[in-house]
Amino acid sequence: MKHDKQVEILSELMRQIDAKTNIDAGVRYRMPTASYCDRDIAAREREVLFRDYPQLIGLSGDLAEPGAYFTLADFGVPILSVRGQDGRFRAFLNACRHRGVRVAGEERGVAARFSCPFHAWTYSNQGELTAIPQEAQFGSIDKQCHGLIGLPAEERDGLLWVHPNRDGVLDLDAQLGALGEEIALGRYGDLVYAGESVLDKRLNWKLANDTFGETWHFQKLHAKTLGRLFYGDNLAYETFGRNHRFVFASRMIDQLRDRPKTEWRLKQAANLLYYLFPNVQFNVGLGGNVSLIRIYPHPEDPGRSITRVGHYFTRETMALMEQADANFDVVTPETVYERDPERPRVASLSAAKELFISTIEQEDYLMGESTQRSVESGLLPEILFGRNEPALHHFHRTFADVLQIAGPQRVE
Repeated sequence: MKHDKQVEILSELMRQIDAKTNIDAGVRYRMPTASYCDRDIAAREREVLFRDYPQLIGLSGDLAEPGAYFTLADFGVPILSVRGQDGRFRAFLNACRHRGVRVAGEERGVAARFSCPFHAWTYSNQGELTAIPQEAQFGSIDKQCHGLIGLPAEERDGLLWVHPNRDGVLDLDAQLGALGEEIALGRYGDLVYAGESVLDKRLNWKLANDTFGETWHFQKLHAKTLGRLFYGDNLAYETFGRNHRFVFASRMIDQLRDRPKTEWRLKQAANLLYYLFPNVQFNVGLGGNVSLIRIYPHPEDPGRSITRVGHYFTRETMALMEQADANFDVVTPETVYERDPERPRVASLSAAKELFISTIEQEDYLMGESTQRSVESGLLPEILFGRNEPALHHFHRTFADVLQIAGPQRVE
């Protein structure tokens, strides 16, 4: 992000903190609760939002070396993502051209080739069919025409994108709009992949997404956790077509007040959250570390969702977390909120990941599961989105527009 934009955002957050006010969208909405439990809506979402649109599936750090690969099937298409020996990122249908069996069965690994477990048809990590055992008995086949089926894929500015439809259009300029230029400045391709956490929870995928839609619950729900690190009840917000930027202040922002604005940096004092349509929360925390939060509907139950959180750290942070330096106390999830400016502290890698996940699972998603039970009762026809919740307005108006269904209704 350009420095003048960072200063503008930080100045606005300081203004809200000083005025004890939050962002004001000037309008409220009623949201039909059928959106969270209707099976017809859920089926249309899976088909349109997750099969007809490009999907962000990871960062460059997921494929750190030639031959590195990972598999996924979260939008109903078994996908093999791989960095070939030539260094290029590619995505394929994870299916042998003989009988359709998955050629890569592990979630992650490094491989020069993939061999189908059924009959050992073998493919290079660039997708070419290289060997067919007992080929003379099988019958002659043109290997050049029977490689793995490629899917539209692009690696841009450290982000890995794929289109689940082999005939789909992967136009990232259209997908990201003006936000693309800003993301390009983030140097996300330099981050190191540090593992993935998976949450299979009893709430609709949009309810999971909604938990990332406002900050005024911090001092209530997160009073003993995030509320000790962040002010809450403040928000600098801007939409970019179907995407948005969502920034809120940490308590470290006060340290900038006596420093010249030329020294202000967002990563020193605020949390940056990009929403990338349709299902990604791209969280850039203090120090520039990233949590890539991909939220998927359950394929059979509208009242369930799968959240995959990829953890990515700067090399500097990884070095701090991995070393046993006497100048640092290792922080556990239980003590990470005990901040002492006189004593430098660093969380262990496991503690850093557990902290983030436990806050989502045991606090935010717990609220979402409660809402899910209420809407499934059939007695709660609608919920409300307030003037201080513009991200929630944006999520659901965008979904309704794309799906061509009834969305949130303005409260006059």
